[in-house]
Amino acid sequence: MKLRNKIITVTAVMVTGAAAAILPMAASEAAAACVTAWSSSAVYVKGDAASYQSHNYEAKWWTQNENPATHSGQWDVWIDQGACGGGGGGTPTTPPPTDPPSTGTKMAAAPYIYPGWGNPPAPSTVMNATGIRAFTIAFVLANGCNPVWDGEGGLTGGVHASTINAIKAAGGTVVPSVGGWSGNKLGPNCSTPQALAGAYQKVIDSFGLKAIDIDIENSDEFENATVQDRVLGALKIIKQNNPSVKTILTFGTSTTGPNYWGTRLVTQAKALGANIDIFTQMPFDFGGGSDMYGATVGATEGLKNLLTSTFGWSAATAYAHMGISGMNGLSDQQELTSPDTWTRIRDYAKSKNLARFTFWAVNRDRGCPGGGVVSNCSGIAQADWEFTRISAGF
Repeated sequence: MKLRNKIITVTAVMVTGAAAAILPMAASEAAAACVTAWSSSAVYVKGDAASYQSHNYEAKWWTQNENPATHSGQWDVWIDQGACGGGGGGTPTTPPPTDPPSTGTKMAAAPYIYPGWGNPPAPSTVMNATGIRAFTIAFVLANGCNPVWDGEGGLTGGVHASTINAIKAAGGTVVPSVGGWSGNKLGPNCSTPQALAGAYQKVIDSFGLKAIDIDIENSDEFENATVQDRVLGALKIIKQNNPSVKTILTFGTSTTGPNYWGTRLVTQAKALGANIDIFTQMPFDFGGGSDMYGATVGATEGLKNLLTSTFGWSAATAYAHMGISGMNGLSDQQELTSPDTWTRIRDYAKSKNLARFTFWAVNRDRGCPGGGVVSNCSGIAQADWEFTRISAGF
């Protein structure tokens, strides 16, 4: 999404007495009683207990569908409390499914819209013309460690807030995007994960959010190990305090999947127990050449392979924690994604049950063949809002 740089400078109820006491026995020590058996569909929060394969486990943070037997290492969600016997626990009679639960992480397509830039359209105009019902709003930046909309003095009262209100009034939902390529960002300005989480929380509370997108880019955030870890630590806190809010990480990629920094981001998410809901790659501006469909599929399959090896997920579970964030028309590097190509990418994303589908940006979703890479049109021949209409079919 470097274009914005070129045009402006700018997420089992706890059993009573879960930590079961060791039952005294005269002759020898006895194993603790097994608490209620772990269920792949149940939601557990910090302190909740569950048993699996004759061991009791305690949750360190919010979790769902993470098997205690394979997620109880030093940096994992479950603490192995030792062997247990009898009681209400043991191994569930039905093995846990490899696919994600039906509630999942799937979100409606939410293309980016940038108020105050590129002749932004009225959200209701686009919604009525395309059937789209969600948008990603760019960008939340920083005033110190305080979140502010790009080019505005705060979070309320400006064009971003009025755009959000207009989307909600038309029956839509919003996902604020925090960060991006340029500008003064929260990640480097907030000195601790706790402070950064507090800034994210202000955004969530200001707009009653159900999801938050952290667009981590450039050398100040993405290519900075300290800030990467700070962002992950902050999102871990957000998830602990807001279990129902989906947390999204958006970052660049190569044509074969995450580069060094993307791989580090994913493996550190595991190591730090960040519990990220959706990893979204931006498959453009990577020298993708003429085959943007093939390059996008290659990048996505590479991420899937990294997630399965890092988290021990099945392919289906990995896909359900992934997203694609494309660029309509011409990219900064003159890569061409046509409406036909975007339709093929959408159909691929649907076939894999990806969680998130978006593009940069609705402001550019108008035709201007030969117009180049600009803020208010795609640089190619197309109908107005054609990429948004295609995305709505996700």
